[in-house]
Amino acid sequence: MKKEYDILVIGSGLGGLVSALILAKEGLKVCVLEKNNQYGGNLQTFSRDKLIFDTGVHYLGGLSKGQNLNQYFTYLGIMQDLDLKKMDENGYDRITFDGDEVAYPHSQGYDNFVEQLAKIFPEERQNLARYVQTIQNVCALFPRYNLKSDHYNEDSLYINARDFVRSVTPNKKLQVVLSGSSFLYGGVTANTPLYVHALTVDSYIQSSYKCVKGGSQISKLLIKQLRHHDAEVYKHSEVSEMIFDEENGLKSVKTKNGKEFYAKKFISNIEIRTTLDLVGKERLKKSYTNRICDLEPVISCFSVYLVLKPKSFKHFDHNYFHYRSEDLVWQNPNISPDYWPGFYMLSSTESKRYLGFAESLTALTYMSYDEVEKWGDTFNTVAEKYERGQDYEKFKEEKAEKVLFEIGKKFPELRTMIQSVYTSSPLSYRDYIGGYKGNMYGFVKDSDHPMKTIFSPKTKISNLFLTGQSVNMHGILGCTIGAFSTCSDILGKEVIDERLENVTEQKDR
Repeated sequence: MKKEYDILVIGSGLGGLVSALILAKEGLKVCVLEKNNQYGGNLQTFSRDKLIFDTGVHYLGGLSKGQNLNQYFTYLGIMQDLDLKKMDENGYDRITFDGDEVAYPHSQGYDNFVEQLAKIFPEERQNLARYVQTIQNVCALFPRYNLKSDHYNEDSLYINARDFVRSVTPNKKLQVVLSGSSFLYGGVTANTPLYVHALTVDSYIQSSYKCVKGGSQISKLLIKQLRHHDAEVYKHSEVSEMIFDEENGLKSVKTKNGKEFYAKKFISNIEIRTTLDLVGKERLKKSYTNRICDLEPVISCFSVYLVLKPKSFKHFDHNYFHYRSEDLVWQNPNISPDYWPGFYMLSSTESKRYLGFAESLTALTYMSYDEVEKWGDTFNTVAEKYERGQDYEKFKEEKAEKVLFEIGKKFPELRTMIQSVYTSSPLSYRDYIGGYKGNMYGFVKDSDHPMKTIFSPKTKISNLFLTGQSVNMHGILGCTIGAFSTCSDILGKEVIDERLENVTEQKDR
C-alpha cells in the first residue's frame, strides 16, 4: 500500500528544513529528501585534521534576545540549544586595504556602529547616523523582516546600493568602508539593490555571533525538532523525476535509488533551474521559463582552509574584508584573472585547548565558474567519490598560493605557522550545495529590474511551492523568512501571523 505525505520537501537546505518544521508543528505529515550525505545545504561542515570547518555559515546576525532571527529560531525550538559566541562588539568586521594600516570597523549596535566609525571620520557622524537609520527603514519595509507580513514597498526595490552609499557621504574612503562587506551578497556596481545591502548588513549590526560548533548545529537541531514532530527525513535520496497526474498536478517524485514518494503538496528547496528541469518547461508558461533561464548566477567562491600549528597564531574575534585597492570594493567580482585575488575575507576559529590562539583560518575570495569549467563534467562528494585529476589539484594549489601571498602582506609570519592547507573551488559549491555554476547566493539582483529575481512561492502547478535562496533572499535570515512566506501560502497568512505574534508577545513580557 503506497504511503502518502501531506508535504514532501525536496532538498534539506535551511529553507527546506524550516518550511518542513513549520508545517510539521501544525500536525501535517512531512517528509524531507536530501541527495547528499549531510543535511543542511550551506549549513554543512567538514572535518580536516580533526578540526571543523564551515562551508557557508561563518557568522550570524540578529540572534540577541528580541531580535528577528532569535524570535524565528525561538519559534522553531532551536534557539536555546545553539552554542554561540558573540563577536567583537567594536568591530565584528574590519575593512582593510593595501597601503592603509587602519582597520575600519563595522560594529554591533546602531549607535556603536556610528560611534566607532566617527572616531576615524569625525566630520561624518551625522552622515553615519543617516546611513544606519536608512538601513533600518529599508529593512522595515521588507515582508517579515520584523516578523510582520507587510507587502513589498516596490519603490524601495529600485534604489541602487552603491548610489545610495554615495548619496550618504561625499567621503570616498567612507563610501568603500560602508560597502566593504559586499562579498556577503556578491555586490556588483551596476546591479545590487539597496534592499540586498540593507537586509544583509542590518542583522549583523544588530548583533553578530559565531557558531561554536559550526553552522551544521543549526541543521542538526532542526532535524531533531522535525523528528520530534514525527517528520521523516532521508539523505542519499536525490530526486530524479517528478510524476504528474494531469488532473491533480504533481502526485509523486522518484529518487535515483528507485524509490517513489507520494504527497498532496510539494516544496522544492533546490535550485530553481533544477526544479524547472524536473518539472519540464512544457508545463509552465514560456515567459516564466525564459525568465528563469535568463537569470545570471551570483559569482562563486574559492576557499582556503588553514590548519595552524598549536599556540602559534593569535586568534582575532572578527572578520577581515581586505582589498588590494579601494576601487575593487564594487568591481571585484569582475576582476581580471591577472590581478586575482583582488580581495579576501579572512576569519579565525579559536582553539578550544589554547584559548587566545587560533586553531584554523578560513580565507574566501571570488572565483568565476569559467576557471573550473574544464572539469565541469566531474562530480565529487562524500556520497559520490570522483577524483578530478592532477591538473585540478595543481590548479587549486597555484590559486591557494596566490591567496596566501596576499594574506602574507598583512600577516608575514603566517607561513611558518601553517600545519596544512585545504581548498575548495566553485565545483565544490556546485556539487555539495547544488547551486547553478557554484553560485554563492542564488541569482544577481538588479535594481533596474528587481522583480525579475523575486519569485512567488506559488507556481502554476497547483500543489508545487518554492523556497530557498534562489527564490528570494539568501543567507540564514533570508532563507528563514522565505520559508515562512512559503508556508503562508500553504497554511494561510493568518495562521503564520498568529504563530509569530505569539512569539513577539512572549518577547515583550
